[in-house]
Amino acid sequence: MMEQSFSVGIIMDGNRRFAKAKGLAVIEGHVSGYRKLRELVIWAKEAGVTHLTVYAFSTENWKRTHDEIELLMALFERAISKMTERSKRESVRMRFIGDRDVLSPQLRSIMEKAESETKEANAITLTIALSYGGRDELLRALRRLPKDSLATLSEAAFSGYLDTREVPDPDLIIRTGGEQRLSNFLPWQSIYSELYFTETLWPNFMKEEFVGALAWYKERQRRRGA
Repeated sequence: MMEQSFSVGIIMDGNRRFAKAKGLAVIEGHVSGYRKLRELVIWAKEAGVTHLTVYAFSTENWKRTHDEIELLMALFERAISKMTERSKRESVRMRFIGDRDVLSPQLRSIMEKAESETKEANAITLTIALSYGGRDELLRALRRLPKDSLATLSEAAFSGYLDTREVPDPDLIIRTGGEQRLSNFLPWQSIYSELYFTETLWPNFMKEEFVGALAWYKERQRRRGA
């Protein structure tokens, strides 16, 4: 059994390489990644995960080609709308973190609808990091701080200004795709996260490997400096 509150972060890497290996258009790799995310939510619920945070689109991803970004934004609009209806049926609360100001009004409206219509769901919380970067999050939090608070500011108080203020820090972070770095994903929140890296490309990630990562986590000794 997992802890009463168990939080997992996923860096979903490998969609474009998956598409290239299959001879598909890049967007088809992203569509396959979205389908895998739908499966992941089910696996996480079954495993007793209470909070799932996934890295969908980073601040650095804005450097991609205009055409790929346009296709991705259209995919996000469709995918989030579909996931909202599914989440209501399956009691999945949806949340979003990241800089919304750079997103289109239509996409922001779809995100807000998802959050509003699933806010009472309590089986699992799915947080989607969209236009998210950890350093950007920290800077935005600093700008929200009262001017006279720095001298007495505590870590707990500062965490309350972050996008993730309603989400527990991840106990486990899984990155697919073979890279062994966090790539600006939850730098403040991940200081005591266990890190699990796999060569598997995200669309190829299977339930057995997810369950294996959770079993690997359970064997870790988490002393937190003690």
